[in-house]
Amino acid sequence: MHFRVQPSTLAGGNVVVPGDKSISHRALMLAAIAEGSSQISGFLAGEDCLCTLAAVRAMGVNVDTPGDTTLTVHGVGLQGLQRPSGPLDMGNSGTAMRLFAGVLCGQTFGSRLVGDASLSQRPMGRVIKPLETMGARILSQDGKPPLTVHGGRPLHCIDYELPVASAQVKSALLLASLYADGKATLTEPAVTRDHTERMLQSMGVKLEVRGRRIEIEGRQKLQAADIRVPADLSSAAFLILAGLLGRGADMIVKGVGTNPTRTGVIDVLRQMGGRIESARERRLGREPVADLHVSPSELHGIDVDPAIVPLAIDEFPLLFVAAALAKGTTTFEGIGELRVKESDRIATMARGLRALGIAVSETAEGASVTGGRIEGGTVDSCGDHRVAMAFAIAGTAAQAPVTILNTSAVATSFPGFVDSLRSVGVDIVTGDQP
Repeated sequence: MHFRVQPSTLAGGNVVVPGDKSISHRALMLAAIAEGSSQISGFLAGEDCLCTLAAVRAMGVNVDTPGDTTLTVHGVGLQGLQRPSGPLDMGNSGTAMRLFAGVLCGQTFGSRLVGDASLSQRPMGRVIKPLETMGARILSQDGKPPLTVHGGRPLHCIDYELPVASAQVKSALLLASLYADGKATLTEPAVTRDHTERMLQSMGVKLEVRGRRIEIEGRQKLQAADIRVPADLSSAAFLILAGLLGRGADMIVKGVGTNPTRTGVIDVLRQMGGRIESARERRLGREPVADLHVSPSELHGIDVDPAIVPLAIDEFPLLFVAAALAKGTTTFEGIGELRVKESDRIATMARGLRALGIAVSETAEGASVTGGRIEGGTVDSCGDHRVAMAFAIAGTAAQAPVTILNTSAVATSFPGFVDSLRSVGVDIVTGDQP
C-alpha cells in the first residue's frame, strides 16, 4: 500500500488518537498473570497489540471483548498459563517479544516466540543475556528471533546494570523477577519509560524506584485492576507536528498520556519553537494525561541533547521531519539505537529526506539535518510504520505531492491514521503499491 499526500491547509479542531501501544501491551500481559478479572478500556486494537491478545489467549487466558477498545481479562495468576499448541507470533512487535521472554522463562513449559521478517532481524541478545544470568535458557538465531524459551528452570533475582537504556529489557527483567527468588536491583544508564513499574504498583507489587535504580522482591503476586489506557503520545506527535507546520487553525489533541518518561518529543519541539500547551492535566490510574493545545509555529534548528534520546526514542523519524522544515540546522547525537528498529531509521529517514531535496548527513550514532523546502517526490518507508507516518506529515508542508511506499505497517500502531489526518484537513489518499 502507499500514501499520496498533497500540500494541505489544516482545519484544526479537536482530535482523538488511539490508545497507547506500550501501555496496551503491558495491560494485557500483566492482567493475564494477575489474580482476578481486570477491565481494560482504551486498548489499542492495532496489529501489534492484537498479536499480544492472541498470545495470551493461546496460553489459556480467557479475554472478553465487548468492544474493540474494551477488554475483560480473566487472569490466571503467575503459574496459570498453559503450554501453547504452537509458536506465539509477535508480528512486528519487539515490545511483545522481549516482554513475553521475561514472562515465559518463569513458566513450567517451553515455548517459541516468532515474528515477521522485520522483527526477525532485530537484536534480542540484550534481553537474552540477563535472563540467562537469572537462570533461564533461551535459544535464538545468532541473537535474533525466533526465540525458544525453555521452561521449568529455577530463576534467581540479579543485580544488573543495563548497558543500553531500554524500557523493553528493563520490563522483561522486572517480569522475570516475579518468578525468581531473592531481590532484583536494576540500574539504567538513563531513565526510560516507566509504564511497567507504574502498572505493577497499581496491581499491588511493591517496588522502589530511586532515579535510575529499581528494586523489586521476587515471587510477588499481582492483583487484578481496572486499567484505563490514555491516548498514545507517539501517535499524537504526528498530529502535533502537522498542527505546528500548518497555517490553519489551532488544534487540540485530547486525553494524551504525558508520562514524563515519554515527553521528550514535546520538549524537543518546544525547544525548536513549537507552541504546545498542556490543559486539563489529570490522571488515569497512575498515568498522567492532558489535552495538548497546538498552534502553528515557526521552527528553528537546535542541537538535540543526547540525554533526551531515551525519552523520545520512537519519535525521531518525526523529529527528522521537523528538522527538515525548521530554519537552520538540527543535530542529533546518541541515536544509534534507531539503526536496529523496524528499519535502520537513521538511514531510511536520511535517504527519504534527500529524495525530497533536504540536506542530511549521518554518522553511526547521529545525523545532521539542514532545514529547507521539501519538494515533491516519492520515498520508500521500508515497511516502517513510524517512517511512513513521518513522511506523510512532511507531505502536508511540501511544495508538491509526496508519495510514500510500503505503508501497510502503519496499522500496527495507529489504526485510523489516514482518517485522523483527513479529519484535520489533510489531503491524503491510499492505494495499492504503484
